[in-house]
Amino acid sequence: MIKVRVQSLGLDQNTKSPVVILQEDGGSRVLPIWIGPAEASAIAMELAGMKFPRPLTHDLFPLLIRGLGGTLTRVLITRVHDNTYFAELVITRGDEMFTIDARPSDSIAIALRTRADLFTTDDLLTNASIEVPGPGETAFPDPGSGEEASGPQPGLSPEQLKEYLRKLDPEDLGRFNP
Repeated sequence: MIKVRVQSLGLDQNTKSPVVILQEDGGSRVLPIWIGPAEASAIAMELAGMKFPRPLTHDLFPLLIRGLGGTLTRVLITRVHDNTYFAELVITRGDEMFTIDARPSDSIAIALRTRADLFTTDDLLTNASIEVPGPGETAFPDPGSGEEASGPQPGLSPEQLKEYLRKLDPEDLGRFNP
């Protein structure tokens, strides 16, 4: 397994779906995973350090794990089948270790909140192929600019991301239609 980190969030211009980009630590390979708007928002809020007075959905799971005496040690993004990615939460409690099947988007949001490491396979990183916006390319307009809002720009500082999220209207995220 290869350690990865959240490199950025973006929007697939073809599907208008949010995409989380994972990048291998110390390397240049990336793994794009298409996710829902709610999960993208949960990831973006944690990356920006935004906290709410009451726990949101992705805040509850870490509280539950800790309350039961466990620790989320790592998240494994294990495979893709029919364009669906699979992940596992690896939890330890005392001498016990167990895994829970989970969606990668939820797993990433929870891992960010618990500071758990993210891992994926060499095969997934090798077979991923996307275009990541280069320096100076604007893939995400500023909310309130009149352009369609699609997500924060890759490479924003935490303060810029916080400001982006403050200006974001929930309607800008679009609607999820299963």
